[in-house]
Amino acid sequence: MIKAIDIGIPNALAFRVSDSITESDVSETLAQAKSLGEKYKRITIYEEIESFKGLEFSAVLEKLKYLVNVGISNISAAAILTDKQWLQKIVKAEDKIFRNIDIQCFPLEQRDEAVQFLNRYRPEKLD
Repeated sequence: MIKAIDIGIPNALAFRVSDSITESDVSETLAQAKSLGEKYKRITIYEEIESFKGLEFSAVLEKLKYLVNVGISNISAAAILTDKQWLQKIVKAEDKIFRNIDIQCFPLEQRDEAVQFLNRYRPEKLD
């Protein structure tokens, strides 16, 4: 499940992940990303992973479709919070792959530090 949360940053797509992720979860989250991208030149992502039990294959396809159609060029930074070592390794790999995005991984107890990190990427509204 993906649940939207408010971290007080207007251009941040902020959400909490728990249990399994469905295609519907991904569709709703990507719609929010698209909406933010229509308001701001650059957006940030805050992803808090409490637990992760799996991902529907159709959810992966939905994300790939979004990346092909919309892209990631409007994402300036991402803060991923997790205590899972294997997810931390994935985040480090993503940081190397997506060089135009500043991706940082934080332990779950460092929520304030993650928000401060994203605050460096203040929003610019589109005209």
